[in-house]
Amino acid sequence: MKPRVLFVSRRVELPLSPSLVRKWDAIGAELDFRVVAAGSKSNGAFHLARELPALDGPAFFAALPLRIARELRTFKPHAVLAQGAHETAAALSARKLARAHTAVIVDLHGDWRAPTRLYGSQLRGLLSPVADRVALAALRRADGIRTVTGYTTGLVRELGLEPADEFPAYMDFDSFLQEPPKPLPSSPRALFVGVLERYKNVDGLAEAWRRAAPRVPGAQLHFVGSGTLRPVVEQLVEDLRAQTSWTERLTPGEVAAALDGSTLLVLPSRSEGMGRVIVEAFCRARPVVATRVGGIPDLVQDESNGLLVEPGDTDGLARALVRVLDGRELAERLGAGAHSSAALWTVSPEDFASRLRDLVGRIAGLS
Repeated sequence: MKPRVLFVSRRVELPLSPSLVRKWDAIGAELDFRVVAAGSKSNGAFHLARELPALDGPAFFAALPLRIARELRTFKPHAVLAQGAHETAAALSARKLARAHTAVIVDLHGDWRAPTRLYGSQLRGLLSPVADRVALAALRRADGIRTVTGYTTGLVRELGLEPADEFPAYMDFDSFLQEPPKPLPSSPRALFVGVLERYKNVDGLAEAWRRAAPRVPGAQLHFVGSGTLRPVVEQLVEDLRAQTSWTERLTPGEVAAALDGSTLLVLPSRSEGMGRVIVEAFCRARPVVATRVGGIPDLVQDESNGLLVEPGDTDGLARALVRVLDGRELAERLGAGAHSSAALWTVSPEDFASRLRDLVGRIAGLS
């Protein structure tokens, strides 16, 4: 009999992309599962709540304990796997409401304090003291914690807790591995891919580019993403139109092409978990200029496959960008190191699903 698992996450988009179809097909071969999340529509095992035009976050979390409790009574899972500490808090409340004994496992991908501190509006930041207490209590009361990198494992150990397991999340890199990497472009170009939010330090990157761009006159910085800090990017494009461009959204294949057309990827985050886009850059043999925060140093080795700067060091970020954009030999050496690092972070959906089944079996007492 396959273990029954209820996955809880913030948002799922249907129909699933081909890569996510492969992931959930592999999980389905190992587990009998359902998913509770927000989304546009439900389908089969995916029980999604429609998002509201305003206050969708508070509405989602307010209703989440009742939605999970309903699944605990009807689906009767052996375990709940909640992606994030606040989702875990909702699962623990639901377990009490349903008077169930279901194991609750935290799936921790990043800093559990970040959602209210570095995501969304400043109003959300006012919730940090309460949100931190809720998250901390959830981490301590959960039956097990799964981490994805040495960084997230370190965050858990700082609390006096020990993860039940550490293994990378499955991420599909097919779009980035279909062809051999292309040579670096003749014109230097930096690429940023991510949400335009405070935790990605988009404002710091904009200031660093104002300092770096005049020192490499032919260089370009291309932003890919959308978010609450789009006015910062819009203003930068307006001020440095000849050296800055912006695209709100690209498909994975288009991101791969954008990396091929770039000299480096820049990721100047204030907080970061595993950093999927880093591995995507490695697959295309592109070095990464990034900050020494979160899980980034688990992937980026300074002077080997990229350059690391201290968080908040805008001058240091500008200097690192100039070094790589103005030094083709350095860019090629770091790019070769990046390409050799890619295999360390790629995992098949089948291996990922097998690790999940083993984790659930141990914590739920099924093995």
